[in-house]
Amino acid sequence: MLKKIFLIIIIATAVFFGLAWKKLNNPADPDGADRIFTVSAGEGTNQISDNLFGQKLIKSKLAFETYVWARGWEGTIKAGEHTLSPKLNIREIAQSLVSGNTISSEEKIIVKEGWNIGDIDSYLSEKNILASGEFKNVVDKISNFPARDGSAPGGQSSIPKSYIFLNALSENTSLEGYLFPDTYRVFKNSSAEEIAGKMLANFDRKLNPELRVEIERQGKSVHEIITMASLIEKEVRATEDMKIVSGIFWNRINNGQALQSCATLAYVLGVNKPQYSEADTKIDSPYNTYQNKGLPPGPIANPGMNAIKAAIYPTANDYNFFLTAEVNGESKTIYSRTFEEHVRNKGIYLK
Repeated sequence: MLKKIFLIIIIATAVFFGLAWKKLNNPADPDGADRIFTVSAGEGTNQISDNLFGQKLIKSKLAFETYVWARGWEGTIKAGEHTLSPKLNIREIAQSLVSGNTISSEEKIIVKEGWNIGDIDSYLSEKNILASGEFKNVVDKISNFPARDGSAPGGQSSIPKSYIFLNALSENTSLEGYLFPDTYRVFKNSSAEEIAGKMLANFDRKLNPELRVEIERQGKSVHEIITMASLIEKEVRATEDMKIVSGIFWNRINNGQALQSCATLAYVLGVNKPQYSEADTKIDSPYNTYQNKGLPPGPIANPGMNAIKAAIYPTANDYNFFLTAEVNGESKTIYSRTFEEHVRNKGIYLK
């Protein structure tokens, strides 16, 4: 009887401490922004935990200190400036502090709206962060991207579980469109997977529940919206123009018309032209929206938030055509309702 009671006490104690650790190990602020945390030379675990708690990066000093001591990391935390997020749990923060990845080993990268995978690959290569082709090889197919748990790539099961927006895509689909354009800080020794993971996680945050609910309410998929947004991003720059062009494109799809997006011809041909020839419009490609009705198979670039919102919330209009031209040194979008009017505008503005 005493043995049973003793066993029950041990189990209850283990459960209690397990639940307590789980609670204390939770992120201090799931919605908090990254911040700079400085570890001065000679600071011990007690002082570091005080500072972490003071900056609201951890929920418990005792839990942090216990974890560091249990792992044998006392005295291994690197002095210097670290970029830490209150979204991390104690285990992740401790690992970051002992990794040696201080700000001096970080690099700022700027991924621009409308860049495609090739553009990002070239940019990372030019900055000597990754070898040419390294980034492209990882993101060219979902099946090449390793699971978040570290298991090897290989098909649908390798998609990081938190990226629900990728679940509807086949394993041969690229991550084009989902590598969110933004400013990032990455370690100089970061892998292509780590950099792409930051972009995917950012996309996951930006496409908030409100936007996802609205997409579902409209009977559309995230992939359709991002594909449309990529066309809009490449066609026009101003936010209001994006909304109007979105309205034109969705109207064309609803009316059974071809989108006739020059941006898709640029994507297929690999070159931008003020005007495309008749031969260009007849090129054989599933991305040629002159020959194929509806959306292309997938995004042609990585759109920013303005283009994504324009794809979700188009401006209703009765235009059927548009063109972009330089007017008095500025880019301007010219709209028309009829084909004849559109031809006249091309003669005026695209000489």
